[in-house]
Amino acid sequence: MKKILTILALAFALAAPALAQNTTQKINKKNLVIKEWNTEPRSGKKVLDHVTTFDADGKKIEEIEYGSEGQKWRKRFEYGADGKCVKEMVYNDRNKLETVKKYEYNEFGRKKTQYNYNAKGKLLTIKVFEYIAEDA
Repeated sequence: MKKILTILALAFALAAPALAQNTTQKINKKNLVIKEWNTEPRSGKKVLDHVTTFDADGKKIEEIEYGSEGQKWRKRFEYGADGKCVKEMVYNDRNKLETVKKYEYNEFGRKKTQYNYNAKGKLLTIKVFEYIAEDA
């Protein structure tokens, strides 16, 4: 019995830093900007590929993808009082609004409905999310 308790204590001691590290990563998203770079193998030239920006609460507020000619697209995110994303605006390579996605959530906090609008506010499509839990 003593050996089992010693093994469990050791396992917990080794796992605790890993658990703490995961918590720290979430905190570090506050006011964080992540830049992703592609590097050409022959020349070593770095080319900006993607930029993701988080606000003071750690929520993603902007995402931009770049290509060799510059910006490909940009997305801005807005959040409701409950902290869930309620609106996503997609801009083209010239920073012109192309589409707006609005989200509704079910009582479990999962996406229920996504409404897709064009830049003029005309409803284009509605996506409904269905969650099916299968018994194990």
